[in-house]
Amino acid sequence: MFSVQVVQPGPESRYATPAYWLRDEAAGSAIAVLPDRGGIITEWQIQNKDYFYMDWDRYQDPKNSIRGGNPILFPICGNLPDNAYTLDGTTYPLNQHGFARNMVWAVTETGTDGAASLTLSLKSTPETLVSYPFEFEVAFTYVLKGNTLTIDQKYMNHSDRPMPFSAGFHPYFTVADKSQLRFDIPATESWGKTAITATPFSNTFDFGVDEIDLSFGNLSRSGATVSDLQSQKKLVLSCDSEFSTLVFWTIKGLDFYCLEPWSAPRNAMNTGKRLLTVAPGDVRSLSVSLAIEPM
Repeated sequence: MFSVQVVQPGPESRYATPAYWLRDEAAGSAIAVLPDRGGIITEWQIQNKDYFYMDWDRYQDPKNSIRGGNPILFPICGNLPDNAYTLDGTTYPLNQHGFARNMVWAVTETGTDGAASLTLSLKSTPETLVSYPFEFEVAFTYVLKGNTLTIDQKYMNHSDRPMPFSAGFHPYFTVADKSQLRFDIPATESWGKTAITATPFSNTFDFGVDEIDLSFGNLSRSGATVSDLQSQKKLVLSCDSEFSTLVFWTIKGLDFYCLEPWSAPRNAMNTGKRLLTVAPGDVRSLSVSLAIEPM
C-alpha cells in the first residue's frame, strides 16, 4: 500500500512548513518533502532507519541553508568565482548551487498507483531573472517504491534563446563510522576544490583530515556505490549519463558524507564545460535514483 500524507506545522511536528510524507507501507520506507523549503527531501527512512543526515538545529533558522537531506542544485552546481558569471557580454550574480534550494516549490500532483509519488514545480520569477535571464519551469517527480527513491526531472525553456544550465543534488548520507565505508566511484583521478591539476584516486579517502571536498570527472560509467561494512548495507546511486561529475564531501567529526551527482563541474556557466542547454520551447528530461541494498 502506498500513501501520500500532508503533515501541517504544529506542536507534534518538527517542521515549520507543511511536510509531504510518501510511504510504501509494505517495504516500511518513507520520505519527507518540504515544498516551501526548496522542494528538499529531508528524511529517507527504511524499516525505521534514517539514511539521510539532518542538522535539525541549523534547519530551525530559515536564514541558513539546510545542511542535510537532499538539496536541489539549479541552475548551477558548486560556486562561481566572485559569485558571478558572464553570458552574452552581461555579468550576472549567482550564489553557490543556484537559487532553487532556497525557493518555494508548488505541489502539482500526487499519486499512489504502483508507487508513492509527488510532483513539484518551480517557475522563473522577477527575482530569478536578475541572476538567470531565462523564463523557465522545472518539474521534479519524487517516486518512492520499496527501497528505491527516484527523482525524475524536467527542465523547460520558455525563453526565446537557448537556456544553459547545470543541475544536480547534494544528498547527505548518515554514517556511524566512516572507516567502515568502501567506495566504488568510477574514476581514476580527483580534483580538489581549488586544484589546478588532478590527483590519482584509488577509491580511498583520508578521514583524518578536517574536510574532504573532491570532484570526479571522466567517469567510466554513470553512478557509484558505497558499501557500509558496519550496517551491511550498500548505497547504489544510479543516474543518466548527463550527470558527468561526482562530488564527495565530508567534514571530520560530523556523521555524514555527501556523494553528489552533478551535470557539470564548478564554474561551468563561465567555462561552458559539460554545460547542458535547452532550446527555446523545448524540454530536457533527466533522472537520478538512490537505492539501499544488502551487501
